[in-house]
Amino acid sequence: MNIKLAIIDDNSFLIKAIREKLSFFEDIVIKFTALNGAELLTKLDENHNLDVLLMDIEMPVLNGIEATAIVKQKYPHIKVIMLTAFDNDENIFNAIKAGADGYLLKEVNPTDLHQGIIETLNGGAAMNPSIALKTLKLLRNPIDFDAKTEEEEIKLSTREIEVLEQLSKGLNYNQIADNLILSPSTVRKHIENIYTKLQVHNKLEAIQKAKSNKLI
Repeated sequence: MNIKLAIIDDNSFLIKAIREKLSFFEDIVIKFTALNGAELLTKLDENHNLDVLLMDIEMPVLNGIEATAIVKQKYPHIKVIMLTAFDNDENIFNAIKAGADGYLLKEVNPTDLHQGIIETLNGGAAMNPSIALKTLKLLRNPIDFDAKTEEEEIKLSTREIEVLEQLSKGLNYNQIADNLILSPSTVRKHIENIYTKLQVHNKLEAIQKAKSNKLI
């Protein structure tokens, strides 16, 4: 049986990476890709004969959580797995509330991604162990995100923002050091501080979070 699938992500490089992960499995047929939730809905109007959507969260025009809520209302037969770089509590809570059937991190390996798709189609819920743990904690100690009056402000120094902007251009530590007249070790230290302040683990997450918080 072929599994008809679509990938929704505003980063074409990541769409290609997901395609490559799924290329190992003959039962997966990628029907189309979309760069945001609005484009997805347009394509679903034309053809909603799909089994699974792999949905990014942070996207322009219409984000993944907003798109998921609409998809589940209009096309309840389609399973939605969030595939994102972020595992923060609010995203998990809002994705589940919107009707997501699973939640995986983009770093997931091909086998676990395929297995997660199969499990979700069989009525389960695909989740990284870290996500499952956070979900359990949220169930035990519900947080009223709607009542949060003010988001915790992320503060980066001017120099850290400069380093992050250089990083977002795809430059390596040595190139950033040359451009900003710093030593590579100082650049490395700035990047460590940026990761700590943004609560992220890698360059991709740092850039995406900085953009979503309008830091760069």
